[in-house]
Amino acid sequence: MRIVAFLFLILFQLSCTSQAESKINGISFVASREKAVQEHVDAFLEINADHAAVMPFGFIKNLESPELVFNTDRQWYGETKGGARQYIELLRANKVRVMLKPQIWIWKGEFTGNLKMNSEQDWKKLESSYRDFILTYAELAQETRTEIFCIGTELEQFVKNRPKYWISLIHEIRKVYKGKLTYAANWDEYKRTPFWKDLDFIGIDAYFPLSDAKTPTVAQLKKGWKPWKDQIASLSSKTERQVIFTEFGYRSMDYTAKKPWLVDRTEEGINLEAQVNAKRAIFEEFWNEDWFAGGFVWKWFIEHDKAGGGNDNRFTPQNKPAEEIIKIFYTKG
Repeated sequence: MRIVAFLFLILFQLSCTSQAESKINGISFVASREKAVQEHVDAFLEINADHAAVMPFGFIKNLESPELVFNTDRQWYGETKGGARQYIELLRANKVRVMLKPQIWIWKGEFTGNLKMNSEQDWKKLESSYRDFILTYAELAQETRTEIFCIGTELEQFVKNRPKYWISLIHEIRKVYKGKLTYAANWDEYKRTPFWKDLDFIGIDAYFPLSDAKTPTVAQLKKGWKPWKDQIASLSSKTERQVIFTEFGYRSMDYTAKKPWLVDRTEEGINLEAQVNAKRAIFEEFWNEDWFAGGFVWKWFIEHDKAGGGNDNRFTPQNKPAEEIIKIFYTKG
């Protein structure tokens, strides 16, 4: 009986180890004007990241425009198909697994979730343009043996108004790309996304409001996570899909967890402690959950020595105390 119990304990420990090792410990590898080189990868390998999101871009003139422009010589190198391929090939040479996550930028930084056409004709044009965009990168994902492909990022009005199009698009992508699929829903969108069962992962850009405190403690942040976490876990159970945080991060500023989605030039006071606490809370709350697959830190610039630092109040954890917190938890698995 003792032998059986001992063997059970060993198998349990191995199972826990395997589960921990299978988490996605990722960073969002920001596109640059330049090619990526080995030292750029070495910097995030130092924090034990084993996945990277590569993010080519397409551009739209305004929230009512149906024309998506992509893969042109007017874009930064890393935003193009050729640049994305070069990044992926370098990452794979370093045994880093990849999520290819093509995204849209709307002029002046308008929120992509509000992209909405005013006529059926324009919806058809947008659908055709987006199809060309996303299938171009689905083909690249297949050619480069990319592990995960993200079919869209924060496009709630597009999804809400054209659900049949998205189901059809997923089927088309499946014919081209044989890996795992997700979609990056905004934190306040994911519960209304209609096609999770057609994908392999529920993807969430996890900018949930957690605390109004200037420097929230880990305990306050974990309390703030409780209702959101319960809802996410419930959806995972209902759809039988694991959850990925396709983006997660906090700015190193005062009140960082009050409106974590802020991307403007807000000059709240620099607060490195708040960023550390927020990172630690999210790791402690999610990384041990079976239904949670891991996530991608927002964001990581390829020139590590020039990024972030103690006088920066933006999202990147680079050259800040938060970088060490990520390393500690990514080392745990």
